[in-house]
Amino acid sequence: MKKKRLVPLPVERLELTPMIDVTFLLLVFFLLTLRFKTLEGKLEATLPRDAGVRATQRSICCPVEVIVRVPEERAGERVYASGPDAGEPWDPASGRRFRFVGRAPQYTLGPRRTGDLEELTGWMRNLWRKDPAAPLHLRARGGTVYGDVVPVLDAAVAAGFASVRFAGELD
Repeated sequence: MKKKRLVPLPVERLELTPMIDVTFLLLVFFLLTLRFKTLEGKLEATLPRDAGVRATQRSICCPVEVIVRVPEERAGERVYASGPDAGEPWDPASGRRFRFVGRAPQYTLGPRRTGDLEELTGWMRNLWRKDPAAPLHLRARGGTVYGDVVPVLDAAVAAGFASVRFAGELD
C-alpha cells in the first residue's frame, strides 16, 4: 500500500489593513458629525478667597443699605391712569390701571434721609467710589409699590453698584 504523503495546507493570513481603514473612516465620520453641547447659561459662583492654593486675606465689606418708605401723609391720591376718566379719583371696583398724584417717597441711606432721588444718587455714587465691591441692600417698607423702588434701583446702577439685593419688610 502506498502511503499518502501529507501536504501542508497553506497558512492563510488575515489582512488587517482594510479593517484598520474602515475603523479610521468611521472615527473620522463620527468626529465630523459630532455636535458639542453648548452651555446655555453661565453659572456664577462665589468661591472662598481665604482657602485654597492661592489664599488671600478676605476683606469684610459693609453693605450699603437704602430704605424706601412712603409716609402716610405723602401717600398721594390714586387716580385713573388713562382713558376718558384720566385724572379722576380711582375706583377699585373698576379694575383699571391707576397712578399716584402727590406721592413723595422718602429715601434713607445710613443716617441721612432725603426725598430727592438725585441727592440719593450722589450719595450712592460717593459710597461706591470708596468701596466698589460693596453690595447694595434695597429695603422697601410697607406702603411702597414697584414704582417707588425701581427708580432707586436705576439710580444704584447709575451710581455703579453691580450687586443689589432686595428685602421687603412690613412696618
